Amino acid sequence: MSEEILRYWDLSANEVRFYDTYGYLCLPGLISAETAAALAEEVVAVMAALGVSREQLCQASTSKDKLRQSRQYLAGSQLERLVRSEALLAIAARLMGGASTLYMPFTAVKSGGGGGRFHFHQDNQYTRFDGPGINIWFALMEMKPENGCLQMAPASHLRGTLDSIESEDLDGHRTVALEPEDFLPLRMMPGDAVAFTRLTLHGSGANSSDQPRLGYALQFHRDDVRASSNGIDLGLLKESPRYEIKPVAAISPANE
Repeated sequence: MSEEILRYWDLSANEVRFYDTYGYLCLPGLISAETAAALAEEVVAVMAALGVSREQLCQASTSKDKLRQSRQYLAGSQLERLVRSEALLAIAARLMGGASTLYMPFTAVKSGGGGGRFHFHQDNQYTRFDGPGINIWFALMEMKPENGCLQMAPASHLRGTLDSIESEDLDGHRTVALEPEDFLPLRMMPGDAVAFTRLTLHGSGANSSDQPRLGYALQFHRDDVRASSNGIDLGLLKESPRYEIKPVAAISPANE
C-alpha cells in the first residue's frame, strides 16, 4: 500500500484521559480535506454501484435514507488505504489500552431532503462486546445540525450497556427508552474524526439540506474481547471474526 493516510496518530496522555472520562474524543484534521473529498466521491460511487444514484441521495424517500451502510470497498481505493491504516489501528489500540483488531468498516450516508433522525443508541445494543470496542467516525464533508451531524452524550458510557427497544421507525434499529437530555451536536469539517466507545450514547438529527451527509466509520475491538448476540456467545472476536473485511473487485448488491 501507499504512504500512511492519517496526518497524525500520536495521542497525548490528556487525550486518552479525556476519552476515558467522557467516552469520546474529537480528532480534528485526522485526514486532509483533499483526502476526505476523495473518500466522499468513493462513497458516492459505492452507493451508485448499489443502485442509489447521487440524485436519489439528495432526496429522502424511505426509512433506509436515515443511514445507508455498506462494508464494501474497492481494492486499490482510498477507502482501502483507510481500512488498512496501521496508524488508525494504533489510535484504536491506544484508546482501548491494548492490541486491537478491526471489527468492521462501513459507509455512513444520510440522504438529503429529510433523511431521518437516527435515535440515540449504543453500538453495544446490537452485537454485545464484553470488553472495549471503539468507533472512529470520519466526516467527509462539513457536518452540522442542519444536515444531521452526530450527537454525543458525554460520559454516558459509564452507565454500561443500557436496555434498548426498537426505534419508533420499526426498521430494526435500536434506541433507549429514555433519551438523554444532555448531549452535544458534533460540528465537524471534512477530514475531522471522532472516536467514541461502544457504550457511548450517540445519534443524529434529520438531514434537512439538499445534499447527502457523507461519513465513514470503522469499528475496532480489543483483542481479548468476546462477543454475544441475543444471549448466544460468539466467542473471541479475534479468533472468530463476524465479518470478512477484504476489498472487492467490484461493488455488488449481492455482497451486501
